[in-house]
Parts: sequence; structure tokens; C-alpha cells
Amino acid sequence: MAIPISIEKLIETNIVEYARIEYKKSWNPEPILRTICAFANDIDNWGGGYIIVGLEEQDGVPICPPSGIEADSLDWIMKELLNLSKMIKPGYLPICEPTVYQGKHLLLIWVPGGHDRPYDCPEKPFLKNSKRAFYIRKMSSTIKASRRDIQELHDIGSNIPFDDRPNIRAQVSDLKLQLIRSYLTAIDSNLLPNMDNQSLKELVSDLHLIDGPSEQLKPLNVGLMFFNYNPDLFFRYAWIEVVQIPDPTGTNMVEKTFKGPLNDQLTQALQYIQNFILAEKIIKLPDQAEAARKYNYPFRAVEELLSNAVFHRSYQIPEPIEVRVTANSMQITSFPGPERSITDEDIQRGELRGRRYRNRRIGEFLKELDLIEGRNTGIPNVASALKANGSEAAIYETDSERSYFTATLKIHPQFITTENEALDKKQSSKRRSRAEIEEAIIVELQNVHSCSTNELSQRLGYKAISKTLSEVIDDMIKRNLIEYTDPNIKTSPNQNLRLKESEI
Repeated sequence: MAIPISIEKLIETNIVEYARIEYKKSWNPEPILRTICAFANDIDNWGGGYIIVGLEEQDGVPICPPSGIEADSLDWIMKELLNLSKMIKPGYLPICEPTVYQGKHLLLIWVPGGHDRPYDCPEKPFLKNSKRAFYIRKMSSTIKASRRDIQELHDIGSNIPFDDRPNIRAQVSDLKLQLIRSYLTAIDSNLLPNMDNQSLKELVSDLHLIDGPSEQLKPLNVGLMFFNYNPDLFFRYAWIEVVQIPDPTGTNMVEKTFKGPLNDQLTQALQYIQNFILAEKIIKLPDQAEAARKYNYPFRAVEELLSNAVFHRSYQIPEPIEVRVTANSMQITSFPGPERSITDEDIQRGELRGRRYRNRRIGEFLKELDLIEGRNTGIPNVASALKANGSEAAIYETDSERSYFTATLKIHPQFITTENEALDKKQSSKRRSRAEIEEAIIVELQNVHSCSTNELSQRLGYKAISKTLSEVIDDMIKRNLIEYTDPNIKTSPNQNLRLKESEI
């Protein structure tokens, strides 16, 4: 089995948290065995970790260039590693791979979180009848587990996260090569160059996406979530719904559903929100040359909250993630609520730092694709983005059963539309001259770049597409002021209007 991440990406980027990487200047079997045992126990459900032999560190930072290890010693080190691993109970075998970094030979050891936790090993591996102990990771240190830690490891071992379980209703062939290739390309994986020389079973085995006995291998749920075109066939309502309700009565409500692999639906939903819901105002401030730019909702805050919803929701609960946009707020709801280690007081303060993740494998893939950071920084980033935009703090809500979680963003004060203002807008839409309508169309298309005729009419305050509005649009098209995104298909529901390139 190959290690999917390159040594360069592991050392030079922040894809993997520093607490999940152990640097060893040289081969030292006793502490390395303990660290393997600790990563395999994976008490915080981070996904295990990596050990790099031949690279020294100082305060968690690798010292480069590395000292390296002698090339002719790699073979016997790997043999000794195999013998050491046999001392771990229940049986566990890490994946190791010799590699070269900055001209020096290193040994990279990948230790995924194990399914048969808890694991123990001898305290002194080369001492006959040595006492055995359980080891865990705390921050960047390997320590002996306490009695309470051991009990927690037993509890974790009896509850494998849903995303890391085999799906008995699926086949290995349900994992699609094209999606896997796109993923490996996006993360610049070491597996990519040899991909065409491997069978699908070999490839997904290297990615740790299958499990079970050799005669009945099954794809893991996380594999179906990222590498199948229709994961909702296996996980009901595993999609994102964006609902716009500009009027409390539901008039002119717009609903969009985003399906497909988790990374695709997240990216597409965010793009839609950015293009059709988020808006910007340029505000001239007194005694200041530079104008201020304010947004109804800062994109960074929306991005963090929706990404966290995809990461932390339960895919066993048949409910979609819903983004509900009203005249003065945006709510993002997912199921269930935060884990119990996060108190009600923490939620009220907006301090949602969980001890362990519900979907550790989903988190790994989202982090590698740079869609989340995964260091409990999401909520602080939301607060920072809202503060910088001059928006109110987010409101977080759940119930006593923790059955749901809703994050509410209040619209920026500059964008608040009162009932009188909305009425004035609707009335003025009836009174505007053709020239004023034309000017309003240009302004709206400058803001959103492109939108459908129906969406444009809503933005201009019309209840429906009026005859006058249609005539103005047709006239502007004839005068090459605006155009359809696809001039050959005027009536398609996906057809949008935009400004002509020369007019932008």
C-alpha cells in the first residue's frame, strides 16, 4: 500500500497538523513503536499521523536540510519496523516508504487510525516479559494513557465513525476512476504517475477506501461520498439546498439543490451564493478619500459555516444541509447538533471547539482539497470576517437533544430593507421610465455579472416580468448593450443575461 501524500507536501504545507507529524533525527525503535501505537489509537479521531525518520525538528519545525539516513540502512530498518509492529496488539501494521527530500534519504511511516482500538505495546520492546501499555497523542507528544483514556479508547473502538465504515450495499466499481484522478491531480499526489498501471482495487486500496475480507471487499462510505457521481443514492438527502425567500409569504421563492461528490456540491453551492445572493455596497465615508466596501454577508463567513456543515453533519440522518436566505438574514442548518463536549454556554459564546470530529475521513479529504482548515479555526474565522465587515456577530442555536445546529448571519445594516422601503421599491418599479429601467438593469448586471430574466425582474422590484421590462430587455439586446449567455437558446431555464463585453 502506498502513502498518498508526497513528502514535500507533508513538510512544506499545512495540510497535516503539526501534532500529527513526528520528526525523528535517526532510527530509534523504542519511541517510534510508542508513537505508532499512539497514532493507531487516534484518541482524538484526527486520522492517525506520520513519522519521518531522518529529519530533526526544533519546537515542532523541521530543520532543513535534513541529516537523512544512510541508503544502505533502509532495508534493515524496514525489517526491524516490521518486527516491532508485530509487538502491537491487536495486530496493526503501519505503511512505510523510503523517500528522498533535498537530496537525503528519509523513511516516511504512515499510521492511520486503527479500527481495532485500543492498541498496546511493550514499554521496553527489547526486554523479555516487559510490561505493556497503551499510548496516545496529546498535542505533539506521545504519552502513556491514563485509566480514563483507556476507557475512552474502548468506547471509541466500539464506535467506528460512519464515514470510515464499509458500505455493504455498494461495490468497489462504484468508486469512479475519473473522480479519483481529479482528486489526485488536485492534491498533487504521489499516486498519480503510476495510476494507469494499477487496477481500481489496487488504487483504492492505496487510498484506504476499501475494507473487508479479500473475497468481499466493500468501499468505505467516505469513498462513495467523494468518488461517486451520485452519493445520494447511498446516503439519502446528502446534498445542499439553498432557498431564497425574499417575501415572508413565499412569493418569488427560489430553490436550488446542489448534488454530487461532497467537494463538488460544496464548491458549486458557494459559487452560487457568491454570484446570486451576496452583494456589495461602496460607501463614501466623510473625511476619508478611500470608500469602504461592505457586503450583505461576507463570503469568508458563509464559506466557513457551509464548509463546517458539510464536514460535521451526520450522513446517517436523511436531512439535507439547508441555506435559508430571507430579506434580512441567512441561516445555515445541518443535522445533528454539536457533540456533548461543547456546552450550551460554549455555543452561546460562539466557542465551538470540539474534542473529536464526527467525520474524520471526510475532514482529511476536505483539508487536502483546501476546502477546510480543520484546526477548530472555522468559528473564529467567521467572527473575524463579520467584525471586519461591520456585521453583527453570528448566532448559533441547537436544542436540548442536539438534534440540529443552525448558524444565523444577520444582514449588514447598510442592506436592511424595511417594509416601507420595499413598498417604495415596488411602487417605483411601476413608475420608472424606460431609461430608468435600462439604467437599473445595467447596475444590477454589473453587481451580479449574470442572472436570469426572472431573477433580474425580482431584483428590480417587479412581482413578475412585465411587458415594459421585456420590451426594454429586447431593445437593449438589439442595441448590443446586453446579451444572453447563450444567444442560440433563448428559452432555456439556465439562460442568463449579462452585459456585453465591450460595455463592461
